[in-house]
Amino acid sequence: MTKLENQGLYVIDQKDGLGLEFSKLASMMEYTRETTLAEVRDLTVEQLDFLFNDEANSIGMLLAHMVSVEKAYQIDSFENRDFTDEDIQLLNPALELGDAAREQIKGNPIEYYLEELEQTRKKTIDTFETLPDSWLFEQSPFWYGKPTNNYFKWFHVFEDELNHRGQIRLIKKMMHASEK
Repeated sequence: MTKLENQGLYVIDQKDGLGLEFSKLASMMEYTRETTLAEVRDLTVEQLDFLFNDEANSIGMLLAHMVSVEKAYQIDSFENRDFTDEDIQLLNPALELGDAAREQIKGNPIEYYLEELEQTRKKTIDTFETLPDSWLFEQSPFWYGKPTNNYFKWFHVFEDELNHRGQIRLIKKMMHASEK
């Protein structure tokens, strides 16, 4: 990323096409995504598929998980509905991870994951552009029946990504240590 492309990355401010509250949220999501991409852009298929042990997640699995989490919140908040069996088929094994993900999510080049991340985020931002800021504050029952609002749900999307980006950094360190 050049300095010109980076202009505004560290500023939480108004974004074209978005209300002020959506602009704040999108600014934080953009920074989070850019820092995630900086960690993975140059990884090989072998590095994306690296498993530290038999129960670990690979970087590719975590990237696929980020996509599935965002798609899940698109369904939950944009469509305001429960998941269908078809949705669960689409979201898994990346949403739940585990053995099925270890078996199925591998062999993909970084371009595959980057495209999935980009297309999923584009749908999110395109939908944000159609909604009033007041939508972010609409409440509904959430985990354990506790109230939440759409703002928190979308905060959780990038908070989950931040958590997994930390895991990606740790996996990369373990990968380098195993090469020695």
